[in-house]
Amino acid sequence: MNPEQADTMHHRGLFAALMGSMLFASSVAGSAHAEPPNIVLILADDLGFSDTAPYGSEISTPSISALAAQGVTFSNHHMAASCAPTRGMLLTGVDSHLNGVPNIPESIPPVQAEHANYRGTLNHNVVTIATLLKDAGYHTYMAGKWHLGKAPDLLPSRRGFERTIAMADTGADNWDQKPYLPMYKKANWFGDGKEIDLPEDFYSSKFFIDKTIEFIESNRTDDKPFFSYVPFQAVHIPVQAPAEYTEKYLGKYDEGWTALRERRLASVKALGLVPSDTALATVSSTADWDALTDEERKYKSKEMAVYAGMIDAMDHHIGRLVTYLKETGQYDNTVFIFTSDNGPEGSEAVTGLRGVYLRMWFATHDYNLDYETLGTRGSFVDIGPSFGSAAASPLAYYKFFAHEGGMRVPMIIAGNMVASAGSVSSAFTYVTDLAPTILEIANVKPPRGSYAGREVHPISGKSLVPLLTGNAERAHGPDEAIGYELGGNAALFKGDYKIVKDRGPVGDDAWHLFNFLKDPGETTDLKEALPDLFAEMMEDYRIYARNQQVLPVPDGYDQRREVVFYTIRNNPNPVLLSVVAGLAMAIVFFLWHAVRALRRRLVR
Repeated sequence: MNPEQADTMHHRGLFAALMGSMLFASSVAGSAHAEPPNIVLILADDLGFSDTAPYGSEISTPSISALAAQGVTFSNHHMAASCAPTRGMLLTGVDSHLNGVPNIPESIPPVQAEHANYRGTLNHNVVTIATLLKDAGYHTYMAGKWHLGKAPDLLPSRRGFERTIAMADTGADNWDQKPYLPMYKKANWFGDGKEIDLPEDFYSSKFFIDKTIEFIESNRTDDKPFFSYVPFQAVHIPVQAPAEYTEKYLGKYDEGWTALRERRLASVKALGLVPSDTALATVSSTADWDALTDEERKYKSKEMAVYAGMIDAMDHHIGRLVTYLKETGQYDNTVFIFTSDNGPEGSEAVTGLRGVYLRMWFATHDYNLDYETLGTRGSFVDIGPSFGSAAASPLAYYKFFAHEGGMRVPMIIAGNMVASAGSVSSAFTYVTDLAPTILEIANVKPPRGSYAGREVHPISGKSLVPLLTGNAERAHGPDEAIGYELGGNAALFKGDYKIVKDRGPVGDDAWHLFNFLKDPGETTDLKEALPDLFAEMMEDYRIYARNQQVLPVPDGYDQRREVVFYTIRNNPNPVLLSVVAGLAMAIVFFLWHAVRALRRRLVR
């Protein structure tokens, strides 16, 4: 069925869907939300576990802290370790390998992309919560990063959102309408399905909240509830913030990343977010702070200050939305969900051979690395793997990795249904749980294999409403296995245990077993101590991989290299091609001379 036929079937089934929603709503009459609540879903980008004040951070986040004081803070919530797979599962409740987004499209090798479920775009075998809520009478709005497809039938305006502002790529500049990496010819921005130009006073976090308020206000008087999805660019690279926010954190990171990891470990322990005996794992990609020069330490410290400033600025704009809802009388009937798409970014864009080309590209795209203006218009900042590990403290690793630092993220749910405001839940929760949670909050029935006359994958997650209302302590049973895979890195959760494998060169390509509830730092491998459990969970993972149609990555797969290949395939650039050709020739020349030298020594 093509998209146009699917849309036709969708509208034919609309009346039936509405009747089903009405029947479901009547069946839950008398619940805490007889009047459908508004729902605001806020998604930060690449935000680490301990990057906000409710999670032990030194960064000022009063708006997020206020939500935590009125809601439940989840200390054991997991997303995918990369943006698009999380977003696909978040909006559908369906595993990434079935919904078409098992990896970001820029990192999928051609041998996998031949398969229909490995295109990196949200397929039409799933239905989004935006569609379900819209059909049930909600206004549905989105303002922020999409990254689930930019063909007309894949944009959010065709996936259930009534009004949209969508940045369709992995990321973009936060100050100007320009791409942030050479894999894009331009920054792809859309408004209600059409390409748009950004305003002159654009700053991403401000713009997204401006548009969110505009959308809500446009229909405020019709008494219909709204679902508003706000996926920020903060704090995805390029890390950028207004100077007044960065200045608040200058000097705070002068002691380096190890000191920051240790301070945040103490904070999360004091807040009861992790066990009191939690230890820090050694992360192989963390550099020696003391081995840096004074200038290098000064530069790295300010990079982290920009990162903190970007989080602070995001929090400020969240506060603007909250203030608007309070002033217009909508706040009391609004449920807020705040979380991150994955752990912090750990790559360094401008190092190594790739960095040589990027510096050349920066010169033609008005980017600079100047210390004095770090974070402001035209600046390019990333915090790298060492501060990335600190941002995830006390967890191990960061974005892309299946260890806790890549997958465990902050999540706060606040609203009137919360039985114990300000409480902490240590229950294991997963990204696919959010779709059924939102639907239950809205009293909307999830699809059961079909919707509006077409077959769709059923939601696999569990609603978290019983946790919010105090009627349950777990979302998933101790024998329920939940698998995960992305780019060859993999994990499976079962009860309080987790098996995990991360590929090299940062990971060791081996499976490990941890009690991730008692040992969130993943410091004690239990594989040898609990061989039967390890074998059982490995079999569970094989079943998961078979049922969810997980494909193996090709030998030698490297995500960063695939991004380079994607750039060459989709945006052929003479400068890039010449650089790549030059590097290839240099390598061949070096090897030729090395072989000749070896032969001479052997002859002697």
